[in-house]
Amino acid sequence: MNAIVRPDGGAGERPERVAAVRRRLTEQGPPRSPDGAPDFATVTLPERDCDRVRDLLVHEAVGTVVEIGLAYAGSALAIGEALLRVGAPNPRHVVIDPFQYTAYDGVGWELLCSAGLDDIAELVTEPSQRFLARLADAGFVADAAFVDGSHHFHNVFVDLHFLGEIVRPGDIVLLDDVWWPSVSAAVAYFETHLGWRPVPGALAGGTTDPVGGRPRTGAYRLPDPRPTPDFKDFRPFC
Repeated sequence: MNAIVRPDGGAGERPERVAAVRRRLTEQGPPRSPDGAPDFATVTLPERDCDRVRDLLVHEAVGTVVEIGLAYAGSALAIGEALLRVGAPNPRHVVIDPFQYTAYDGVGWELLCSAGLDDIAELVTEPSQRFLARLADAGFVADAAFVDGSHHFHNVFVDLHFLGEIVRPGDIVLLDDVWWPSVSAAVAYFETHLGWRPVPGALAGGTTDPVGGRPRTGAYRLPDPRPTPDFKDFRPFC
């Protein structure tokens, strides 16, 4: 059996294997770029942001993570590394990306497998807005989620709605590209009406908008217990 690094720093090889694949991806790019696929540098979470996501998830001692959007697996590798470094008994990483084979030719999943993460990760190739509903209905529970899928407001909103049911109260949801108005507007609803709160400094030092200085990524802690607001109390949120 492969060794796993425990929170106390015990020896193990698996996280280092993942870290090596991450470094190679950063330095050399993906093993291939499918014709017509989105540009690697544009869609991939930068290494320093991935490091912060990994460190936050280790700090939170997560055992189960839901991720929306795989692409070239930059963030997925960081999440997989975090799960191994935490050393939970049965780590699980559910990755949802309906475009992994149609747009990316399976490159991201191949990278996860090359890092030895296919025994804790599973790939779902259908829209997150449909699959998350079934996960919630089945009573699936996660310790954290990372959202980097569709950036259309309505899709982000639906993703966050179901993640609010799936992620444990008091745990965290991370989002990429919160500097996009469509993403930030969706998050604003959950802050205003459902008590989601930014985690101060959680991802400090990550990428920022060169013009406005707004951070690229955001971390939000869900309230515990989940609130049940009255529809009559609705107010504008963005």
